[in-house]
Amino acid sequence: MPTPAGSSPPAGPTDSRERGGRPGRDDLGDAAPLAHEVRRIVSLVPSITEAIAATCRERLVGATDWCTHPPDLDLGRVRGTKNPDLKAIAALAPDLVVANKEENRELDVRRLRERGIPVWVTDIETVPQGLDSIERLFTDALRVETPQWLVEAREEWAGPLPEATLRVAVAIWRDPWMVVGPSTFTGDLVARLGWHNVFAGSPATDPATGHAVTGRYPSVELAQLDRDDVEVVLLPDEPYVFTADDGPEAFSRARTALVSGRLLTWYGPSLVGAKAALTAAVTA
Repeated sequence: MPTPAGSSPPAGPTDSRERGGRPGRDDLGDAAPLAHEVRRIVSLVPSITEAIAATCRERLVGATDWCTHPPDLDLGRVRGTKNPDLKAIAALAPDLVVANKEENRELDVRRLRERGIPVWVTDIETVPQGLDSIERLFTDALRVETPQWLVEAREEWAGPLPEATLRVAVAIWRDPWMVVGPSTFTGDLVARLGWHNVFAGSPATDPATGHAVTGRYPSVELAQLDRDDVEVVLLPDEPYVFTADDGPEAFSRARTALVSGRLLTWYGPSLVGAKAALTAAVTA
């Protein structure tokens, strides 16, 4: 049976015989042998680190340097999402490492599994998929009841896609300029705000070659962003840290809006209240 969110499982280290005590399969359908009680978790995904910390913090023993929320999180750090310190992870003796298909490298997932460390990989490209994935992680893998913040996030973001009333672009990098393209969590979130991402379906251009590219985060020329038919260019503070002095000054035609990258790109407790906060930031 699931334990209530925030409560602790029985104390004591997980015996090696418990690992693999019950079968599990992650979002990709790969096997993730689970301890009877998953007591020690290393998260390689900032969004999921915040989600676990808000739900069963006592189980978190490690996270990446990019896991900045909650700010007072005090645990072992295992370097970055793309270059995790595998030895440091192993030294933390986790019952489970949580990763994400987009955030983390398949190579690191494979190497962790070769060390005998179970890894649960999430696959998230839409807001509903993100909420479902996190809930399954809690209820199936961690045996924790669905937390209240997740219930509230579902209520806030439920329903069909609204009609688009604003044409936007979402920049994520500068030099070269890169934008959010199709089939992304952020793109789906933008659509659920009633905004049309102008790069959601159209091919962009590689500035080095001039060839069309259709990636999920394509490189574009500034002129493709700063144009009359783009009403607002969203400039988040991550992964590139756009600020009042770094980003808006490049635009002369499109209006820009500085927004929270966490509210725009994270799938976790930050979704609660994000709709109103982002709308206010963009329409101000």
